[in-house]
Amino acid sequence: MPSLPRPVTELTADEARRIFLRAQGFLGAPDRRGGVRGVLRRLGAVQLDTISVLARSHELIPYARLGAIGRKTVDSAYWTPAPDDASEPRPHAFEYWSHAACVLPIEEWPHFAFRRRAYRSRPHWNHSLPDGVYDQVIKQLRSEGPLTATDLGGAKRTSEWWDWSGTKVAVERALMYGEVVCVERRGWKRVYDLAERAVPEPLLHDELDDAECLRRLVRLAGQSLGVGTRADIADYHRLKGEQVDAVIADSGLVPVTVEGWGKPAWADPEALATPPRGRHRTTLLSPFDSLVWERARTERIFGFTHRLEAYVPKPKRVYGYFAMPVLAGGRLVGRVDPAREGRTLVARQVTLEGSKAVPGVAQALLEAAAWVDCTDVRVERVVAPDLREPLVKELARAVG
Repeated sequence: MPSLPRPVTELTADEARRIFLRAQGFLGAPDRRGGVRGVLRRLGAVQLDTISVLARSHELIPYARLGAIGRKTVDSAYWTPAPDDASEPRPHAFEYWSHAACVLPIEEWPHFAFRRRAYRSRPHWNHSLPDGVYDQVIKQLRSEGPLTATDLGGAKRTSEWWDWSGTKVAVERALMYGEVVCVERRGWKRVYDLAERAVPEPLLHDELDDAECLRRLVRLAGQSLGVGTRADIADYHRLKGEQVDAVIADSGLVPVTVEGWGKPAWADPEALATPPRGRHRTTLLSPFDSLVWERARTERIFGFTHRLEAYVPKPKRVYGYFAMPVLAGGRLVGRVDPAREGRTLVARQVTLEGSKAVPGVAQALLEAAAWVDCTDVRVERVVAPDLREPLVKELARAVG
């Protein structure tokens, strides 16, 4: 790493936690006028995932910040374009590789040019591409308009999820190159269109050099985190450490130290200018929420170990298939592994960080149940058996 400038201030661990919560939209009154699009722009990226228990991750993330917003409203906010005569760039999103597969604000299209260029120069791929298929896919999209991989000729050769057809390989490669864009999800299938049609003309270019792209993404990561180490900032959009090092001094972020972190940190100067105050949000979090994206950061800031166990063999799971962290009072106070049975939200396993967590977990469960049109909450297993009865009573009291 290059030599670091002198820190502009020292933050306590509590100050850093609160700055992070505000930057992520969990402290202070949410900007309801901005809605889902405002959340997307604030976070810079909303992760997608195939798992759907209460809802899909890209729905859970704005819900966690805004409350019981309609699920159709969420998809519409991401994918519905503004009228053609809009004075601003059309306020829809695009899907691309950031922290993982993410929904991204359309105005950030130019800043992922560095990644598109890297994909185009990639010497090999895991999937082979039959001759002529790529050109055929582009030709078909140009003549027929937005299509799924199935519409284009088939997504898979067999039932195995990784066994893509030549058509699927071609259209995914075109997406990575930036010639094609995912313009919506239809029944969870990507709908592809040509970038020349889907991206507003002022944004449709790869003119920015790598350094300018990286400066922007480092600045965005710093704003979305409020304060973070080099590793935190790099992880947000999955940059390399040396890429962060090359631009961070010119990114607009300022060096700080944080009590107990043990490593240099960088902060958004606007986050430092105003002490974070306001109401704390109480909610269930998607395991793919950017508040808990990075395990080491989550442990450092909240003293909370977060791990998705959906892909862990059932006998080895500790917290459950889709254990959702519970945020209350600016702390991560427990986990709930949820399920739905008809109109009942089932808390299959609940892990509480002590008796003080009971009211927050109950509130989070009841709000989530109402959001997904459940009229009842049933608690099955509580890891600390002596807290099961207080939790059930709190749920009943809140309903009553």
